Amino acid sequence: MASSVSSDRDVNQVVFEATSCVRKVILNRPRQLNCLTFEMISQLLRTFKEYEQDPQVKLVIVKGKGKAFCAGGDVVRVIQSLLRGDYRSVLDFYRTQLTLDYLVATYQKPVVILINGAVMGGGAGLSMNAKFRIVTENTVFAMPEASFGHHPDVGASYFLSRLPGHFGKVNKISLFMVRQNSLGDICTCSGLSSRSLHFIKFHLDTST
Repeated sequence: MASSVSSDRDVNQVVFEATSCVRKVILNRPRQLNCLTFEMISQLLRTFKEYEQDPQVKLVIVKGKGKAFCAGGDVVRVIQSLLRGDYRSVLDFYRTQLTLDYLVATYQKPVVILINGAVMGGGAGLSMNAKFRIVTENTVFAMPEASFGHHPDVGASYFLSRLPGHFGKVNKISLFMVRQNSLGDICTCSGLSSRSLHFIKFHLDTST
């Protein structure tokens, strides 16, 4: 997860673009490394369901604006809710997030996740559960939850334990507990990504 401030509630935290049969989903909190809020995951879940049912949609592409794909969930807002005694909001956040991750994992249409920069915690849950994951030389993977006593969730125990050659099982100490970062080439070799844009300057369009 990543820390953030609550100054962007009225900003379009997720941008949706349509070109022919392709839908592009852009996480739009670059100053907060695109860490996920409840508003974001709710909007993502609702829109992904719509895309899956829309016969005109053939492909969904997901990316993050700025230097990170997604540095996890918005810890500050979760803690603020806990301090207010608003446990229902925290439960709703995690329930919606895990439902979104499951939807991505079982999606009936191709979903391509473009992972440039940091992908951590909830960002890993959103991306690693997808079938098509493209990384760059700037990709940094981490599951930092273990550093503050929280088990790695968002499906991490599922996708890490199923990496080729038992990589996730053999290396779970470095991936989970020591919080070693995996760079783009390591992500590709270990099976965390399905494709790599290795040593290629990452420019999708002028909006990033």
